[in-house]
Amino acid sequence: MKYIRQFGIILGVTCAGEACRYLIPLPVPAGIYGLVILLALLAFKVIRLEQVKEAGTFLIEIMPVMFIPAAAGLVTSWEQIRGILLPLCVIVPFTTGFVMFAAGKATDYMIEKKKGKRDE
Repeated sequence: MKYIRQFGIILGVTCAGEACRYLIPLPVPAGIYGLVILLALLAFKVIRLEQVKEAGTFLIEIMPVMFIPAAAGLVTSWEQIRGILLPLCVIVPFTTGFVMFAAGKATDYMIEKKKGKRDE
């Protein structure tokens, strides 16, 4: 029952993200709205981490499986991709490296900030 409640909370936040996508006239994906809503709910302690931790961990563990339909879609779109293959081969590794670098720096910053709070 605990897992059903946790998935229900995550599903509710996801639905709120979908609603925001229709209500707010910005070109932002619904998933981003959902993540921001969940972050705000966790930051303001409306939802405690323990209320969604196990379901969130499970969803992260099965995330690679979720990329299979997207990869299959790329195979069927070969004609459109072929014309931009060279720019894709340059841009994708560059942006991937940039995102990895930025995420690493953000993580380092958060770890140092957390250590600073413990030391005080």
